[in-house]
Amino acid sequence: MLYLLYGPDEFTRSEALAQLKAQVPEDLADLNVSALEGRRLKLDALAAACEALPFIAEKRVVVVYDLIKHQKAGKERDELRAYLERVPSTTDLILVESEDFDKRSVLFTYLKKAGEVREFLPREGADLLRWVAERAKALHVTIEPAAANRLLTLAGNDSRALVNELAKLAAYVGARGRITLAVVELLVSDDQEQNLFAFIDEVSARRRGPALAGLRRLLDDGQAAPYILFMLARQVRVLLGVKELAAQRMRPDDIASQLGQRPFVVRKAMDQARGFSDADLLRLHDRVLTLDQATKTGRFDAEAGLELLVAELCT
Repeated sequence: MLYLLYGPDEFTRSEALAQLKAQVPEDLADLNVSALEGRRLKLDALAAACEALPFIAEKRVVVVYDLIKHQKAGKERDELRAYLERVPSTTDLILVESEDFDKRSVLFTYLKKAGEVREFLPREGADLLRWVAERAKALHVTIEPAAANRLLTLAGNDSRALVNELAKLAAYVGARGRITLAVVELLVSDDQEQNLFAFIDEVSARRRGPALAGLRRLLDDGQAAPYILFMLARQVRVLLGVKELAAQRMRPDDIASQLGQRPFVVRKAMDQARGFSDADLLRLHDRVLTLDQATKTGRFDAEAGLELLVAELCT
């Protein structure tokens, strides 16, 4: 049997591959399952793997990663296309494509006709919410609708990231527990917030190159420069508050409660605040507000202003 598994949802694609490989008993897998990289795979090596007879099993499984992506047009591709017709019935050949490839390829056309082709796309909307609820149920917990929506806001629709977060949340609430909005807010970090933390870390260490790279990463993630300015101003205010309250020997959890922040945000901010004096933070706050006004009135480009600000802070 021929299979093609492709699409950007890596976790679900990997689950489907695991199910197909599980056709071979676990104690016989070492002798009957082969994994090959398609980048430089020669046809004779593929044929040798496919034509080996199963050992004390009904099927042999051959998995090839990124073969179509790296097949050159012409004789090489045509010979592979012809061989696909001759794969022994005792072998399941599974092609796994982790990147996009040419859907006009004769290989893709043939596989659609002669094999089983599965595309794995990220779930969205109501389908994604149902999937989250089902995964929680499989972990012997329930998740409230508001908590599920907030989880998606924080973690996005990447299946693997969501499964990891759900496992963490389930471990926290325990078997037959209930994941609430408060639990999600306590334990799940915001990816964009993490990128901002990384950016502030580099600024506080006065590492100009990595700080500018962090700024560029935020911009490339789709964050508008004015919003980055807003986040930067907010973070500076958090640093000022944390620095002041820590000087009063308050515990991190108490600081978090007083500032209305999550405990992990405060602990991270305490580390970052050590890289700034009070004067540094006040000056940075003033510079951010000045730049914000200049960009809103059209006197300065926001992206250019942010780069100049970072360069100045890291001298």
